Amino acid sequence: MSKQTKKILLIAGAALALVAVLAAAWFALGPKGTAGHKNIRVTVVYGDASTDTFSLSTNAEFLRGALEEQSLIEGDENEYGLFVKTVNGVTADEANQEWWCFTKGGEEVLTGVDTTPIADGDAFEITLKAGW
Repeated sequence: MSKQTKKILLIAGAALALVAVLAAAWFALGPKGTAGHKNIRVTVVYGDASTDTFSLSTNAEFLRGALEEQSLIEGDENEYGLFVKTVNGVTADEANQEWWCFTKGGEEVLTGVDTTPIADGDAFEITLKAGW
């Protein structure tokens, strides 16, 4: 085996080991859902500042499941999960740089709807924003 081949195999092995460590860390430290029944509140804030508030009763562990049970969200699947485009029948207009912002208790949620865990009593806001 040449020196070049050994070097390539060593680099490939190190890369594979790094991927395995990162995957294990994600599963160990990533967001975890809570099993069981829970009640959450979701307030939708539209572009004209009007609101609708929904009280949801669910066994879902993550926000997406609870919102889809009530047909409150629609969107496109991508490598990160669901990209929400429509909330309660209102579609964000990309031509106007509109997008849906998810917050919990006023703080921006830094995970997608697929990986945002929910617990009994949580309150979320989904706000139509304009401008990137």
